[in-house]
Amino acid sequence: MRAMAGAAALGDLAGALQVREEEVSIVAQLKAGSEQAYSWLVTQYQPPVYNLVYRILNDPSDAADTTQEVFLKVFRGMKHFNGASSLKTWICRIAVHEASNRRRWWFRHKSKETSMETSKEESFEPMVALKENLVDESSSPFEDCARGELKTKVEAALAQVAEPYRTALVLRDIEELSYEEIAEITETTMGTVKSRITRGRDALRKKLERYLPEANPKVVPSPLRQRGREVEVTS
Repeated sequence: MRAMAGAAALGDLAGALQVREEEVSIVAQLKAGSEQAYSWLVTQYQPPVYNLVYRILNDPSDAADTTQEVFLKVFRGMKHFNGASSLKTWICRIAVHEASNRRRWWFRHKSKETSMETSKEESFEPMVALKENLVDESSSPFEDCARGELKTKVEAALAQVAEPYRTALVLRDIEELSYEEIAEITETTMGTVKSRITRGRDALRKKLERYLPEANPKVVPSPLRQRGREVEVTS
């Protein structure tokens, strides 16, 4: 057993080192101005960046514009990337920063045009559906039903979770980043990250209680699953 565990650990380490070497190579090409490397970067990271920004802003047009701004910042700042964090973590940090700036701008300017009878959180249009990459390909009859009826409610409930808890929830339970990565992206401590995730899950659970099939469920069904993993929403 110990030999098998040791072999698995060595395999994981070798895999991590290989990924690191590949990233170092890509970064070198990006810094050299390789068009092929930049094309790879956009293809690889545009979908997750858009999804992340979309869930912070809840507006497809603003999300598209902000995503473009993110990649402009990435292209311009690549020469300053020193590899202290992973490329994904660095890009996510830029994405969260740009989305947060756009959101603050929205509250300062666009919200003045919103009816005073509508709260700021309610003024956002709820997301109409989950992205396909958040749904496990295999499905049971319940999951098929959930995709048709519950997923919209889950996405709308997630959109109503207040910041910064929603961003922490998205980064952890959808993007599946580590606490350390989230702390780096949001420029806060791991303790704060864990607290925000707990509070975000609790807020999401409360908003979903009336839609879930059993009272006080411990997990949200398939609409917030990624790669077969159910996302806990209780503290």
